[in-house]
Amino acid sequence: MEITEIISRIYNLPEPSKAKLIAGMTEISVPKGTLVISTARVEGNVYFIKKGIVRAYSSFGDEEVTFWFGREGDTALSIMSYVAMQKSYENIETLEDCIFYKLKTATLKGLYETDLDLANWGRRLMEKELVKTEGRLIAMQCKSAKDRYQELIAYSPDLLQRVKLTYLASYLGITLVSLSRIRAGLGK
Repeated sequence: MEITEIISRIYNLPEPSKAKLIAGMTEISVPKGTLVISTARVEGNVYFIKKGIVRAYSSFGDEEVTFWFGREGDTALSIMSYVAMQKSYENIETLEDCIFYKLKTATLKGLYETDLDLANWGRRLMEKELVKTEGRLIAMQCKSAKDRYQELIAYSPDLLQRVKLTYLASYLGITLVSLSRIRAGLGK
């Protein structure tokens, strides 16, 4: 997905503001299996996914809990690093070879200070991240595993072909055996 489309999905910008934002970005290729964001460091970049898929996860002892998938058009960032300049609480790993538009957080925040349209774009970016997080929290607390799976196949059917079932089970908050039972019960 081209950067102009990704930017516009967040918030429509006037051309001069869009040009400033794009001028600060670099396009990078990252191989499958790379930790783009790590709990070991403060992340100084925001990534916009041009091509590929990533997952966000946290480790608890020997277990990894996947709580987000990002794909073409999505933004991958550590909110903790972005807002508080602290180490990330999640790892973001590439599940395919990926192409990102990378933007330094410091550059982005500098643009916010000099361009009101870009400041509003950044506000919309964070609002969208908040709504996404709230929706995920409510789904995990209020919906059954079967309902979460049905929602996944309704809104993100491509994940079934692009993501390992173990990651999907973790994302749904269930075991691989439970996921297999749900899939068998639905004839999938």
